[in-house]
Amino acid sequence: MARITPFTSPLLLGFDAMEKTLERIAKGNDGYPPYNIERIRGDESSGEQERLRITLAVAGFSEDDLDVTTEENQLIIRGRQSESGERDYLHRGIAARQFQRMFVLADGMLVSKAELTNGLLSVDLIRPEPVRMVKKINILVPE
Repeated sequence: MARITPFTSPLLLGFDAMEKTLERIAKGNDGYPPYNIERIRGDESSGEQERLRITLAVAGFSEDDLDVTTEENQLIIRGRQSESGERDYLHRGIAARQFQRMFVLADGMLVSKAELTNGLLSVDLIRPEPVRMVKKINILVPE
């Protein structure tokens, strides 16, 4: 049976990488750690532009346990707690497993800052205003 994807239209050229990225994201979503995405409005008087904020609940993780990187058009947040053999838990209800959370970024999106406060990791993203380009293509006519 043939698989039909949204990118099979002959009018959508060069979207193979996007299709593969969407498939990878659909497979790797286990829900841990929980996160919010919010839009923070800009303040014109101070020149602050609108931004997006991704906030992950990472209780028990320190700054050294977390890694925030961008690779091509993806924001990747990884967490790995270092196990200390000194503790003897009677009950362990706070998850201490490693995780990797990926977010696909639109072209031009930039990470402006990442901050860890009270067990919440906040990553702010901005999108600079795109430069609209119109390019005239000359048509060659052989003689």
